[in-house]
Amino acid sequence: MDWDDLNPKPKTAKGITLGESLESLSVAELEARIKSLEQEIERVRAELAGKKAHEAAAAAIFKR
Repeated sequence: MDWDDLNPKPKTAKGITLGESLESLSVAELEARIKSLEQEIERVRAELAGKKAHEAAAAAIFKR
């Protein structure tokens, strides 16, 4: 077994590794990275909103 299998690097959309060096990326690559991260943020916010709504509905049922 490889060490990378035990400790995988955190990944986001389109193979972006969080915390990696940005020095070698071009302006276009940086702009694409920002777009991908913004899309990922929106996806996470939507999931969070759904979970909060589910949590609130469950709390309302058991609060009686």
